[in-house]
Amino acid sequence: MAQTKAQRSAAAKKAAATRKRNAASSSQRSAKSSARSTSADVTRAVKGVRKTAEKSIDTVRKRADAEVSRLAARR
Repeated sequence: MAQTKAQRSAAAKKAAATRKRNAASSSQRSAKSSARSTSADVTRAVKGVRKTAEKSIDTVRKRADAEVSRLAARR
């Protein structure tokens, strides 16, 4: 039995709605994945900055200790 024009139209609307839902779902998954990736990148960057800061503090502390020792030895 052939489809009537109304049946074809209804089927086309249903298919369009399904495509729209699938696209929205895919977009949402992509956004979540992107957010997780960005979060991981930020965490990695913060850890890197922290390590660099700790090394700098260590270096300054060692220099200060060396200078105090040098000045104490001159007395």
